[in-house]
Amino acid sequence: MTREVLVVTHPRRSVVRESAQRVLEMLGAAGVSPRVLRDEAELLDLAAPNVVPADVDAAVGAELVLVLGGDGSLLRGAEFARSADIPLLGVNLGHVGFLAEAEPDALAATVEHVVRKEYSVEERMTVDVTVRHQGEVIYTGWALNEMSLEKAERARMLECVLEIDGRPLSRWGCDGVICSTPTGSTAYAFSAGGPVMWPGVEALLVVPISAHALFARPLVLAPGATVAIEVLPDVPAVLYCDGRRLVDVPQLSRVEVVRGRRPVRLAVIRPRQFTDRLVAKFDLPVAGWRGERRADRYLRPPGT
Repeated sequence: MTREVLVVTHPRRSVVRESAQRVLEMLGAAGVSPRVLRDEAELLDLAAPNVVPADVDAAVGAELVLVLGGDGSLLRGAEFARSADIPLLGVNLGHVGFLAEAEPDALAATVEHVVRKEYSVEERMTVDVTVRHQGEVIYTGWALNEMSLEKAERARMLECVLEIDGRPLSRWGCDGVICSTPTGSTAYAFSAGGPVMWPGVEALLVVPISAHALFARPLVLAPGATVAIEVLPDVPAVLYCDGRRLVDVPQLSRVEVVRGRRPVRLAVIRPRQFTDRLVAKFDLPVAGWRGERRADRYLRPPGT
Protein backbone atom coordinates (compact mmCIF):
# COMPACT_ATOMS: atom_id res chain seq x y z
CA MET A 1 0.00 0.00 0.00
CA THR A 2 1.37 3.41 -0.99
CA ARG A 3 2.21 5.75 1.86
CA GLU A 4 1.03 9.33 1.42
CA VAL A 5 1.78 12.59 3.23
CA LEU A 6 -0.12 15.83 2.69
CA VAL A 7 2.32 18.76 2.44
CA VAL A 8 0.78 22.14 3.32
CA THR A 9 2.64 25.41 2.71
CA HIS A 10 2.09 29.15 2.84
CA PRO A 11 0.78 29.72 -0.70
CA ARG A 12 1.64 33.42 -0.83
CA ARG A 13 5.25 33.29 0.32
CA SER A 14 7.58 32.62 -2.58
CA VAL A 15 10.48 31.92 -0.20
CA VAL A 16 8.65 28.74 0.83
CA ARG A 17 8.75 27.29 -2.67
CA GLU A 18 12.35 26.04 -2.55
CA SER A 19 11.82 24.28 0.78
CA ALA A 20 8.51 22.81 -0.36
CA GLN A 21 9.90 21.40 -3.59
CA ARG A 22 12.84 19.96 -1.67
CA VAL A 23 10.48 18.19 0.71
CA LEU A 24 8.40 16.79 -2.16
CA GLU A 25 11.52 15.39 -3.81
CA MET A 26 12.84 13.87 -0.56
CA LEU A 27 9.54 12.16 0.18
CA GLY A 28 9.24 10.83 -3.36
CA ALA A 29 12.80 9.49 -3.33
CA ALA A 30 12.04 7.64 -0.09
CA GLY A 31 8.95 5.95 -1.55
CA VAL A 32 6.41 8.20 0.17
CA SER A 33 3.93 9.82 -2.20
CA PRO A 34 3.42 13.52 -1.39
CA ARG A 35 0.10 15.26 -1.82
CA VAL A 36 -0.21 19.00 -2.31
CA LEU A 37 -3.23 21.28 -2.36
CA ARG A 38 -4.24 22.52 -5.79
CA ASP A 39 -4.18 26.22 -4.92
CA GLU A 40 -0.70 25.94 -3.40
CA ALA A 41 0.63 23.87 -6.30
CA GLU A 42 -0.53 26.55 -8.74
CA LEU A 43 0.64 29.57 -6.77
CA LEU A 44 4.06 28.10 -5.96
CA ASP A 45 4.48 26.10 -9.18
CA LEU A 46 5.03 22.87 -7.26
CA ALA A 47 5.53 19.56 -9.03
CA ALA A 48 3.85 16.67 -7.22
CA PRO A 49 2.30 13.38 -8.37
CA ASN A 50 -0.89 13.92 -6.38
CA VAL A 51 -2.65 17.28 -6.41
CA VAL A 52 -5.90 17.47 -4.44
CA PRO A 53 -8.60 20.11 -3.88
CA ALA A 54 -8.23 22.18 -0.71
CA ASP A 55 -11.41 20.82 0.85
CA VAL A 56 -12.08 19.19 4.21
CA ASP A 57 -11.17 15.71 2.90
CA ALA A 58 -7.78 16.68 1.45
CA ALA A 59 -5.84 14.54 3.97
CA VAL A 60 -8.16 11.53 4.14
CA GLY A 61 -6.11 8.38 3.50
CA ALA A 62 -2.78 10.08 4.22
CA GLU A 63 -0.71 9.16 7.27
CA LEU A 64 0.38 12.67 8.27
CA VAL A 65 0.02 16.38 7.43
CA LEU A 66 3.41 18.09 7.12
CA VAL A 67 3.19 21.89 7.29
CA LEU A 68 5.88 24.29 6.06
CA GLY A 69 5.14 27.77 7.39
CA GLY A 70 4.19 29.74 10.47
CA ASP A 71 1.36 29.38 12.96
CA GLY A 72 -1.24 30.47 10.41
CA SER A 73 -0.20 27.66 8.09
CA LEU A 74 -0.21 25.24 11.03
CA LEU A 75 -3.77 26.19 11.86
CA ARG A 76 -4.75 25.63 8.23
CA GLY A 77 -3.07 22.24 8.31
CA ALA A 78 -4.89 21.41 11.54
CA GLU A 79 -8.20 21.63 9.68
CA PHE A 80 -7.14 18.85 7.32
CA ALA A 81 -5.43 16.74 9.99
CA ARG A 82 -8.38 16.87 12.39
CA SER A 83 -10.86 15.95 9.68
CA ALA A 84 -8.77 12.92 8.69
CA ASP A 85 -7.85 12.07 12.32
CA ILE A 86 -4.13 11.97 11.51
CA PRO A 87 -1.10 13.70 13.10
CA LEU A 88 0.05 17.20 12.21
CA LEU A 89 3.74 18.14 12.09
CA GLY A 90 5.08 21.62 11.44
CA VAL A 91 8.39 23.06 10.29
CA ASN A 92 8.57 26.75 11.16
CA LEU A 93 9.18 28.90 8.09
CA GLY A 94 7.30 31.86 9.55
CA HIS A 95 7.92 34.14 12.52
CA VAL A 96 7.18 32.71 15.98
CA GLY A 97 5.96 29.28 14.90
CA PHE A 98 4.81 28.33 18.38
CA LEU A 99 3.02 25.20 17.19
CA ALA A 100 5.87 24.02 14.96
CA GLU A 101 7.91 21.01 15.96
CA ALA A 102 11.07 21.94 14.03
CA GLU A 103 12.98 24.96 12.77
CA PRO A 104 14.22 25.49 9.17
CA ASP A 105 17.70 24.07 9.80
CA ALA A 106 16.10 20.74 10.76
CA LEU A 107 14.00 20.43 7.60
CA ALA A 108 15.87 17.47 6.08
CA ALA A 109 16.11 15.65 9.40
CA THR A 110 12.39 16.17 9.98
CA VAL A 111 11.53 14.59 6.63
CA GLU A 112 13.76 11.62 7.49
CA HIS A 113 11.90 11.13 10.76
CA VAL A 114 8.61 11.19 8.87
CA VAL A 115 9.87 8.64 6.36
CA ARG A 116 11.01 6.32 9.17
CA LYS A 117 7.86 7.02 11.24
CA GLU A 118 10.05 8.13 14.12
CA TYR A 119 7.66 10.33 16.03
CA SER A 120 5.20 10.13 18.86
CA VAL A 121 1.76 11.71 18.94
CA GLU A 122 0.17 13.94 21.56
CA GLU A 123 -3.40 15.18 21.61
CA ARG A 124 -4.32 18.84 21.97
CA MET A 125 -7.68 19.94 23.29
CA THR A 126 -10.05 21.85 21.00
CA VAL A 127 -13.29 23.78 21.53
CA ASP A 128 -16.63 23.27 19.80
CA VAL A 129 -18.67 26.39 19.06
CA THR A 130 -22.40 26.75 18.44
CA VAL A 131 -24.24 29.97 17.56
CA ARG A 132 -28.00 30.19 18.08
CA HIS A 133 -30.33 32.96 16.97
CA GLN A 134 -33.99 32.98 17.95
CA GLY A 135 -33.62 29.39 19.09
CA GLU A 136 -32.19 28.11 15.80
CA VAL A 137 -28.61 26.96 15.23
CA ILE A 138 -27.03 29.23 12.61
CA TYR A 139 -23.42 28.07 12.90
CA THR A 140 -21.31 25.26 14.30
CA GLY A 141 -17.51 25.25 14.31
CA TRP A 142 -14.40 24.38 16.25
CA ALA A 143 -10.99 25.82 17.12
CA LEU A 144 -7.59 24.58 18.21
CA ASN A 145 -6.40 27.92 19.62
CA GLU A 146 -9.45 29.99 20.37
CA MET A 147 -12.90 31.26 19.58
CA SER A 148 -13.06 35.05 19.60
CA LEU A 149 -16.33 36.98 19.55
CA GLU A 150 -15.70 40.60 18.54
CA LYS A 151 -17.71 43.73 17.92
CA ALA A 152 -18.77 44.25 14.31
CA GLU A 153 -18.80 48.05 14.54
CA ARG A 154 -15.45 49.68 15.24
CA ALA A 155 -16.78 52.80 16.97
CA ARG A 156 -19.11 51.04 19.41
CA MET A 157 -18.74 48.53 22.24
CA LEU A 158 -20.10 45.02 22.19
CA GLU A 159 -22.62 44.51 25.02
CA CYS A 160 -22.76 40.93 26.20
CA VAL A 161 -23.53 38.71 29.18
CA LEU A 162 -21.17 35.89 30.12
CA GLU A 163 -22.74 32.67 31.39
CA ILE A 164 -20.87 29.74 32.96
CA ASP A 165 -22.57 26.37 33.38
CA GLY A 166 -26.01 27.82 32.92
CA ARG A 167 -25.61 30.72 35.38
CA PRO A 168 -24.95 34.41 34.52
CA LEU A 169 -21.57 35.70 35.72
CA SER A 170 -21.13 39.25 34.44
CA ARG A 171 -22.22 41.77 31.82
CA TRP A 172 -19.50 43.50 29.85
CA GLY A 173 -19.23 46.39 27.47
CA CYS A 174 -16.12 45.34 25.55
CA ASP A 175 -14.32 44.90 22.27
CA GLY A 176 -14.91 41.17 22.49
CA VAL A 177 -14.48 37.91 24.40
CA ILE A 178 -11.99 35.08 23.80
CA CYS A 179 -12.53 31.46 24.80
CA SER A 180 -9.23 29.64 24.47
CA THR A 181 -7.70 26.19 24.89
CA PRO A 182 -4.38 25.72 26.73
CA THR A 183 -2.70 25.57 23.31
CA GLY A 184 -4.21 28.95 22.43
CA SER A 185 -3.24 30.55 25.73
CA THR A 186 0.02 31.77 24.12
CA ALA A 187 -1.81 33.28 21.14
CA TYR A 188 -4.64 35.85 21.07
CA ALA A 189 -5.58 35.24 24.72
CA PHE A 190 -1.99 36.00 25.78
CA SER A 191 -1.95 39.32 23.95
CA ALA A 192 -5.26 40.24 25.63
CA GLY A 193 -3.77 39.70 29.10
CA GLY A 194 -4.57 36.05 29.73
CA PRO A 195 -2.29 33.59 31.55
CA VAL A 196 -0.01 31.04 29.90
CA MET A 197 -1.29 27.49 30.42
CA TRP A 198 0.88 24.44 29.92
CA PRO A 199 -0.44 22.08 27.20
CA GLY A 200 -0.97 19.30 29.74
CA VAL A 201 -3.51 21.39 31.63
CA GLU A 202 -7.11 20.51 30.83
CA ALA A 203 -9.08 23.73 31.13
CA LEU A 204 -10.96 26.43 29.24
CA LEU A 205 -9.76 30.02 29.37
CA VAL A 206 -12.09 33.02 29.03
CA VAL A 207 -10.50 36.44 28.44
CA PRO A 208 -12.45 39.69 27.89
CA ILE A 209 -10.99 42.13 25.36
CA SER A 210 -10.78 45.73 26.64
CA ALA A 211 -13.85 45.36 28.87
CA HIS A 212 -15.28 48.43 30.62
CA ALA A 213 -16.12 46.68 33.89
CA LEU A 214 -14.75 46.27 37.40
CA PHE A 215 -14.86 42.46 37.17
CA ALA A 216 -13.19 41.72 33.88
CA ARG A 217 -10.36 39.35 34.66
CA PRO A 218 -9.30 36.20 32.76
CA LEU A 219 -11.10 33.08 33.99
CA VAL A 220 -9.70 29.54 34.05
CA LEU A 221 -12.55 27.02 33.99
CA ALA A 222 -12.91 23.26 34.35
CA PRO A 223 -12.58 21.39 31.04
CA GLY A 224 -16.18 20.23 31.28
CA ALA A 225 -17.56 23.75 31.71
CA THR A 226 -20.07 25.24 29.31
CA VAL A 227 -19.42 28.86 28.33
CA ALA A 228 -22.19 30.94 26.80
CA ILE A 229 -22.09 34.55 25.62
CA GLU A 230 -25.33 36.37 24.90
CA VAL A 231 -25.03 39.27 22.46
CA LEU A 232 -27.23 42.16 23.61
CA PRO A 233 -28.60 45.05 21.51
CA ASP A 234 -27.59 47.15 19.67
CA VAL A 235 -24.24 46.04 18.27
CA PRO A 236 -23.83 42.82 16.24
CA ALA A 237 -20.70 40.70 16.49
CA VAL A 238 -18.33 38.64 14.38
CA LEU A 239 -17.12 35.23 15.53
CA TYR A 240 -13.70 33.90 14.52
CA CYS A 241 -12.42 30.35 15.00
CA ASP A 242 -8.61 30.37 15.09
CA GLY A 243 -8.74 33.71 13.25
CA ARG A 244 -9.55 31.80 10.07
CA ARG A 245 -13.20 30.76 9.92
CA LEU A 246 -15.67 33.56 10.61
CA VAL A 247 -19.41 34.13 10.81
CA ASP A 248 -21.58 37.17 11.48
CA VAL A 249 -23.44 36.99 14.79
CA PRO A 250 -26.62 39.11 14.98
CA GLN A 251 -27.61 40.87 18.19
CA LEU A 252 -29.74 38.77 20.54
CA SER A 253 -27.75 35.67 19.53
CA ARG A 254 -26.19 33.14 21.88
CA VAL A 255 -22.69 31.70 21.43
CA GLU A 256 -21.95 28.44 23.26
CA VAL A 257 -18.47 27.01 23.73
CA VAL A 258 -17.57 23.58 25.15
CA ARG A 259 -14.60 21.24 25.07
CA GLY A 260 -14.20 19.81 21.58
CA ARG A 261 -15.30 16.26 20.95
CA ARG A 262 -12.31 15.66 18.65
CA PRO A 263 -8.76 16.78 19.53
CA VAL A 264 -5.96 17.74 17.15
CA ARG A 265 -3.09 15.25 17.12
CA LEU A 266 0.42 16.74 16.99
CA ALA A 267 3.43 14.68 15.90
CA VAL A 268 6.42 15.06 18.22
CA ILE A 269 9.93 14.18 17.05
CA ARG A 270 11.95 15.39 20.01
CA PRO A 271 10.00 15.71 23.26
CA ARG A 272 10.80 19.11 24.74
CA GLN A 273 9.89 20.83 27.98
CA PHE A 274 7.24 23.48 27.41
CA THR A 275 9.32 25.81 29.59
CA ASP A 276 12.17 25.59 27.07
CA ARG A 277 9.75 26.35 24.24
CA LEU A 278 8.52 29.47 26.03
CA VAL A 279 12.07 30.68 26.61
CA ALA A 280 13.06 30.09 22.99
CA LYS A 281 9.94 31.49 21.30
CA PHE A 282 9.58 34.57 23.53
CA ASP A 283 13.33 35.08 23.96
CA LEU A 284 12.92 35.20 27.74
CA PRO A 285 15.91 36.33 29.88
CA VAL A 286 17.27 33.41 31.91
CA ALA A 287 20.86 34.56 32.48
CA GLY A 288 21.99 33.71 36.02
CA TRP A 289 19.95 30.52 36.30
CA ARG A 290 21.67 28.00 38.58
CA GLY A 291 19.20 25.12 38.54
CA GLU A 292 19.96 21.46 39.13
CA ARG A 293 21.41 20.71 35.70
CA ARG A 294 23.85 23.57 36.00
CA ALA A 295 24.46 23.47 39.74
CA ASP A 296 25.14 19.78 40.11
CA ARG A 297 28.59 20.17 38.49
CA TYR A 298 29.60 22.22 41.52
CA LEU A 299 28.50 19.42 43.84
CA ARG A 300 30.55 16.64 42.30
CA PRO A 301 33.73 15.51 44.08
CA PRO A 302 36.97 16.86 42.48
CA GLY A 303 38.15 14.85 39.52
CA THR A 304 34.75 13.34 38.67
